[in-house]
Amino acid sequence: MTAPAAGDASPGRRGTAVTMSIHQKKHPQLERLLRNAREVSLEADSRVLILSDLHMGNGGRRDEFRRNSQLVSSMLSGYYLPERYGLVLNGDIEELFKFPLEEITAEWRGMYDLFESFRREAFLWKTIGNHDAELALARGYPLADSLVESVKFSYGDETVLVFHGHQASVLLWETYPIVSRAVVFFLRYIAKPVGIRNFSIAYNSRRRFAIEKSIYEFSNQAKVVSVIGHTHRPLFESLSKVDYLNYRIEELCRAYSSAENGEKERIEGKIAGLKGELEACYSEGKRIGLRSGLYNNITIPSVFNSGCAIGKRGITALEIEGNRIRLVYWYNGKQSRRFMSDRDNSPHELGSSGFYRIVLNEDSLDYVFSRLHLLA
Repeated sequence: MTAPAAGDASPGRRGTAVTMSIHQKKHPQLERLLRNAREVSLEADSRVLILSDLHMGNGGRRDEFRRNSQLVSSMLSGYYLPERYGLVLNGDIEELFKFPLEEITAEWRGMYDLFESFRREAFLWKTIGNHDAELALARGYPLADSLVESVKFSYGDETVLVFHGHQASVLLWETYPIVSRAVVFFLRYIAKPVGIRNFSIAYNSRRRFAIEKSIYEFSNQAKVVSVIGHTHRPLFESLSKVDYLNYRIEELCRAYSSAENGEKERIEGKIAGLKGELEACYSEGKRIGLRSGLYNNITIPSVFNSGCAIGKRGITALEIEGNRIRLVYWYNGKQSRRFMSDRDNSPHELGSSGFYRIVLNEDSLDYVFSRLHLLA
């Protein structure tokens, strides 16, 4: 992928300039993130792990991270660190709405030491989320040297922009000081005594969709791939799990008519499994509110979301290795059913830990950017 020379006045270059001026007006806060991001080059041998939304607390029953803390620790120390991955913690790593920072750092001292190991072996960057935004002013924060608002990975002439995602909400961005104080007061002094759940953006389907759509529009206009967290909903190439399952079932149905007998049996089994996954999504959707990830009439692979680390059955994360990008799922084999995978991958256990990793989806960054430039 070769970009035009700096002085090239081609129609494509002029069109990009016009588009940039449009999205600067519509998404000024996201343009600022792109302009001021910490720049890191992706090389042929680069390996990057992107995690978000750990929501680390004080280790008590209201600490949502506690459930998966051993899983996160094991996969970081037993898989990603030995494989020399760099680590991006993409916002809301600490749950400062509920807990004071000193309680969090005291409880998870070992986890902070593990994070620092990545900085020594490869690199560590931690972006700011809405639940941990106060860290920008905190004294004595263990990861202060790695704290940034956004990271811009350069892949040749292309850009992968990593930021938490709350910046796409005008309400969260422009009223943050007032809103955050009100939320902290409610969660710590009203919700905590009576056991009320944290009402987060992650639990509101309509607001999730609005934030994702805003980032989708910005990414397509700026011709960048955005990697976010915040909504707790994994996205791969701008597709939610529901959308991906529907597309995959359609692809398999089309392949079925021309398949040989043995292959037809395999396709039948695959479709049955995917239908089960889809039915489970809709069953869950009745409780939490289900919304498609389709933001217009054509899907452009410009938005990825690493999901979160507080899932009941495990955690999702994004990996970049060389020219490949992957959505992976880590889980405790004793507690979770097997996940379906686009690549027919089987889960692999991490040693004898009882923790498993499976690749849910994978693609080439060259394909992602080619489709982005052709369709956006």
